[in-house]
Amino acid sequence: MSDFTLHTKESAPEAAKPLLDNSQAAFGMIPNLHAVMAEAPTLLEGYQVLHKLAQETSFNAEELTVVWQAVNVEHACHYCVPAHTGIAKSMKVRDDLIEELRNDETLSDSKLNTLKETVLAVTRGRGNVDNAQLDAFYSAGYKHQQLLEIILILAQKVMSNYTNHLADTPVDEPFKKFDWSPK
Repeated sequence: MSDFTLHTKESAPEAAKPLLDNSQAAFGMIPNLHAVMAEAPTLLEGYQVLHKLAQETSFNAEELTVVWQAVNVEHACHYCVPAHTGIAKSMKVRDDLIEELRNDETLSDSKLNTLKETVLAVTRGRGNVDNAQLDAFYSAGYKHQQLLEIILILAQKVMSNYTNHLADTPVDEPFKKFDWSPK
C-alpha cells in the first residue's frame, strides 16, 4: 500500500493549489495522478506544461494516442493505460486502434505501426535508434520534427508513469471501466 497523499485543494502545498485548479478546469475533476504530484508542485507544473505541449505537437489524435499508449504499455503503467483509453475515446480515436495499443499488438495501420515501433525504439534505446528504424520512420512520411516531438511526449510519460509506479496511484473512477494490466 502506498503512503503517498492524494491531495485535495485544501491539503495541497500552497504552490500546488492553483495547479489543482487548472486540473479541475481541464478535466472536471482532480485526477489522482495530479493529486499525488501536488506533493511536489514543480513536478505537477512541469507535467501540466508538457501535457499541454503534447497536445500542440504536429501529431493528430490517433498519432498522439499511439505515442502516449506505446510508452504507457511499455512502462506497464496501471494508471495511464486506462486514463489514456478514456482520453482517446474522448478524442474520437477508433476503438480498434485503442485495443491494438492496449494489447501491445501490431497496429493494422502500417504508418501508425511504424510510429509505434519508433516510439518503442526511442524509449528502449534511450534515444539511440538504429538507422533502419529511422529510415522506416522517415519513409512513412514522418520528419525530424515528429522524432523530436516523441521525446517531448516521452518526457511527459516518464513523469506520470514513474510517479504512478512509486505511488501506486489509484485509477480514477471514470477510467476504472478501462482497467488494464500487462500481458
